[in-house]
Amino acid sequence: MTCYDIFNGDADGICSLQQLRLQYPRKALRISGLKRDIDLLQRVDAKEGDEITVLDVSLEKNHDALVEVLARGARVFYADHHYAGDIPDSEFLDCHIDVAANTCTSLIINNLLDNAQGRWAVVGAYGDNFDQPASELGTSLGLSTTDLADLQQLGICLNYNGYGFELEDLLFHPVDLFALVHPFPNPMDFIEDEPAYADLLAQYQDDMSRARKARADSETAAGAVYMLPNEAWARRIVGVMGNDLAKQFPDRAHALLVDMGDGHHRVSVRAPYNRKDGADELCRQFPSGGGRKAAAGINALAQSSLATFIEKFNAQFGGAI
Repeated sequence: MTCYDIFNGDADGICSLQQLRLQYPRKALRISGLKRDIDLLQRVDAKEGDEITVLDVSLEKNHDALVEVLARGARVFYADHHYAGDIPDSEFLDCHIDVAANTCTSLIINNLLDNAQGRWAVVGAYGDNFDQPASELGTSLGLSTTDLADLQQLGICLNYNGYGFELEDLLFHPVDLFALVHPFPNPMDFIEDEPAYADLLAQYQDDMSRARKARADSETAAGAVYMLPNEAWARRIVGVMGNDLAKQFPDRAHALLVDMGDGHHRVSVRAPYNRKDGADELCRQFPSGGGRKAAAGINALAQSSLATFIEKFNAQFGGAI
């Protein structure tokens, strides 16, 4: 029997797996990638009796591969908060999907574990831009305001590390970053004792200083569109920048488009922070689009579709752009 741990390369994926493996240790082949690399299940050559854990990647995007591994007799534990589409009916599937706008996979796992590894759930929720439930959980665990601020920064940095066009854009491969995180049951010890975190924080701060100099190409009270260059800092910071803008302007939607250098743009969309709805509905109207209600994206938007995207962005969130 072979065990596989498949997880999104962002903070939510890493912190979901961290909770599970602290609580239920096991040796497994770990599979992850860039945040947008979500068709991960097809990388598994599963056999009867194998055990597969899948965390924080869209079931819809992995549906066919999931059906295949279930048909082979592999057992699958699946937890996620993205749009799922049709969920296979199988005795071998243990599925925990919650697409509510105020939850993430780290919080789903935390509920299943009854707060057993709650501090890492706080980190994952902060990283996925769910500040209110993260703070509420952290407060219930007795964490101080200073502790919460430190865990929020950690979550942001773990999330930041998942963004890029190629793995070479990242400071750490997500599988390697999980390996650095895993020895620490308490995330505060990771912050204090793991030298790699200082390197990650420094690169994040440098990229964020560039992002904060960017200006919207078009904006209204309802929404703003940012066009970012085909440069490594922009490829890395786009997701965290979107989250930051969402909190700065909580009643406004945001679209950030990074030039891919081939006639396409990588798109990140954030619904208004105070009304976390509609981002996935917008992005699923375009090929390679998907996500969740509060945050979604399009992997490759053709230049010829740019005007249509902005028109639909305007229609989705209101305001003349």
